[in-house]
Amino acid sequence: MRNRYFRCTIAYDGTAYGGWQRQPNAVTVQELLEKALAQLAGCPVVVHGSGRTDAGVHARAQVASFVAPLYHPLATICRALNANLPTDIRVRQVRTVSATFHARFSATSKEYRYQIDCGTVADPFLRHYAWHHPQPLDVSAMRRAARILKGPHDFTALAAKSERQPVRTISKLSIIPRGSLLTIAVTADGFLYKMVRSIVGALVKVGERRLTVEELRSVLEGRKRTALIATAPAHGLFLWRVTYGKTKRGRPRRVSRVVAATD
Repeated sequence: MRNRYFRCTIAYDGTAYGGWQRQPNAVTVQELLEKALAQLAGCPVVVHGSGRTDAGVHARAQVASFVAPLYHPLATICRALNANLPTDIRVRQVRTVSATFHARFSATSKEYRYQIDCGTVADPFLRHYAWHHPQPLDVSAMRRAARILKGPHDFTALAAKSERQPVRTISKLSIIPRGSLLTIAVTADGFLYKMVRSIVGALVKVGERRLTVEELRSVLEGRKRTALIATAPAHGLFLWRVTYGKTKRGRPRRVSRVVAATD
């Protein structure tokens, strides 16, 4: 039987997992998805994700691609995978794609959202999904700081490790208060290791008035990680959306509105 090429959209609660990527000493989302696919296909199946979420990080719309000898109806494949996955991992959609599609390399942008519970008393229903930060935050100062991070920059100072190609372009960076819940939404063409959590940590420090906007600008331009930048806890972070479109060279890619906006 010949192989077919697939793309699936997955939502998961990352609380119990060592992240997306398969690891020898932790249970991961990729591992469980590959096991479920192997049961269905009757052979090993390798899954490629759009990004490697860390331990404790969640996803509303992770995208994965794989090749398998599966000729069941797509809805049947989706139901069968969910029947073989734990309930904190759900395959939301399965689609066929061309052989040129790759969940990671075909993506043109990703959106992450980070939730901060600013209530005086922590909301117990958000304990796995938001960073409890009861001290007041200056949202106006955080928004001024966010503006200097937009556009193309070398983000070495806001990453947990150095990379050979550290320039990324942030197209959107919003800070949205709703009651006691503060959401930071970041869209970019790519992210360095722990870049979003470092951005959140820096913006919160600005909101606490322990770091000025100009100090953050200097740190960014210095292109070196310093003790001024803290990394926000993993459990407030969600991979929210992955977008596919045309390449910069004009070659068409499959267009995917992975999930509708719910702002």
